[in-house]
Amino acid sequence: MSDGTLINVSEDSSLGNVEIAPEVIEVIAGIATTEVSGVAATRGTFVTGVAERFGKKSHGKGIKVELSEDGVLIDVYAVLEFGSVIHEVAQKVQSNVRQALKNMTGLKIKEINVHVVGIQTEKEGSAE
Repeated sequence: MSDGTLINVSEDSSLGNVEIAPEVIEVIAGIATTEVSGVAATRGTFVTGVAERFGKKSHGKGIKVELSEDGVLIDVYAVLEFGSVIHEVAQKVQSNVRQALKNMTGLKIKEINVHVVGIQTEKEGSAE
């Protein structure tokens, strides 16, 4: 989501406003997702894949942020490691993302949906 929308997180505007770009939420959620054991990667778009091949790391890839009146909706698209218990890893992702966003932004999170889009069966770069 990069339509220029900023999320106002100011409760007391006597000193000014605090606004957070949705891209910041994507980065926080992306890093929190990859910290969870059992997550191999997040699935980005073709553009983020090409950018990473040229050395530009995209921490927000595989994360979609939507703003609603009830709060922030987050969709996480993750590739899990083979042998992981999917529902346990998904719950840990939800918990880790929620905690990271609560600590860093104070935003009200309505939903965190985890979409398992693949299973990584072997380590990258390993030759057998």
